[in-house]
Amino acid sequence: MYVCLCTGVTDGKIRDAIYEGCCSYREVRQATGVASQCGKCACLAKQVVRETLAELQLSQAAIPYPAEFSAA
Repeated sequence: MYVCLCTGVTDGKIRDAIYEGCCSYREVRQATGVASQCGKCACLAKQVVRETLAELQLSQAAIPYPAEFSAA
């Protein structure tokens, strides 16, 4: 789905930017150009960033440590 019509940024591009290392809305904005024109998409873009970061945190928390892991 298109989030930013001015620059042609989709929710997929926002997610890809996060998967490639962006850790905040500011970094996503710099990487994709979302909300850099009229700004009407900023709320939706921030929502996609929040949801994607939350999903990543949950998925990483669910990864079990290997059996040989020790908290020395």
